[in-house]
Amino acid sequence: MYKGKRVLANFTTLFSILLLSLLCGCAKEKRFKEKKSFYQAVNGKDTAFLSISLTQTHFTGMYEIRYGTLGKDSGDIRGKICGDTLIGLYNYKTYGGNNNIVPIALLRRGNKIMLGKGLAMSYMNIHYFSHDAPIDYDNSEFIFEEINKSAER
Repeated sequence: MYKGKRVLANFTTLFSILLLSLLCGCAKEKRFKEKKSFYQAVNGKDTAFLSISLTQTHFTGMYEIRYGTLGKDSGDIRGKICGDTLIGLYNYKTYGGNNNIVPIALLRRGNKIMLGKGLAMSYMNIHYFSHDAPIDYDNSEFIFEEINKSAER
């Protein structure tokens, strides 16, 4: 009988530790989600939406481009932060259903984010911008301005 009580005590202790670690893990994820910012940019009939979460060294988020009434590209973005520049990958699905991966460059200036244009390269399924051609932020296709989440769509 003594052995059964010991097993029950050990089980209760392990269950308590597991429950406590799950609660702490969920609380950390919630804090990370609260740092998400939402942006919108309009260029003629095209509209782009950006939701982004930043840490000190990396970013993740969602990016969607709506081409008027013709369709949209939407998917995930992720990458590294180097000062005021965010360089990473845009993994998206086109309106026709094809999956694509292209490099993405964003520049933070004040409360705006500019989409950069560069020479996209790919080698052995590694996507990047060419180091021979600079990324152009001055003629940006989209200049994002922060919006409230409720006004996003």
